[in-house]
Amino acid sequence: MKRRALLFGALVPAPAAMAGAAHAAPRRTSPQRRAGPAARRLQLRHAHTGDRFSGVYHDGRAADPAAMADLSAVLADSRTGAVRLFDPRAIDVLWEVAQRAGAGGGEFLIYSGYRTPQTNAAVDGAGDSQHLRAAALDIHVPAERMEKFWDTALRLGLGGVGVYAQRGFVHLDSGPVRHWGDIPSDAPVGTSARAARRPAPPDPLARMAEAWASTRGR
Repeated sequence: MKRRALLFGALVPAPAAMAGAAHAAPRRTSPQRRAGPAARRLQLRHAHTGDRFSGVYHDGRAADPAAMADLSAVLADSRTGAVRLFDPRAIDVLWEVAQRAGAGGGEFLIYSGYRTPQTNAAVDGAGDSQHLRAAALDIHVPAERMEKFWDTALRLGLGGVGVYAQRGFVHLDSGPVRHWGDIPSDAPVGTSARAARRPAPPDPLARMAEAWASTRGR
């Protein structure tokens, strides 16, 4: 019993030592708050209607329904004015590519967003075009930014990438990963490293101009 008492006493610090330890104890600091995900902002203008969107469409966690309604109206079928709720993932593809390519600060000129089946046929669009699902954007890209823009899109591998360098635009969509158009054969592909390459579809812009000029009813 005496031995146990001695051992216990050796483990208990003297009052002076306890006071010193208390004096040296570090102060507690409140944990730093982690910053939440940043909001996503875009500026778009439809080339054929002049309709614009400028603002936050996504709070960093989810797309904002009211902003998506406004975007859907801007990206409506330009011949008929028909609106279909746009796929937020397609907007995210554009936002992500723009951020990575260093082109996120300006206004994007959109040649085509949603298309009705009639408009898609009038411009010789593919029968399974993502435009029919309101999930594709044809975006004007200046010549000096063209290569970096499509190269970034290919490396990200977030969906379909069609490059029309001679016409000055890039197609982006949220469909399966694939690519076509004015792309060198040794160009990189995205995260789906063997993305399907398909022949370039017929260039629709000549038919687009004729169709918009003759039948645009908006």
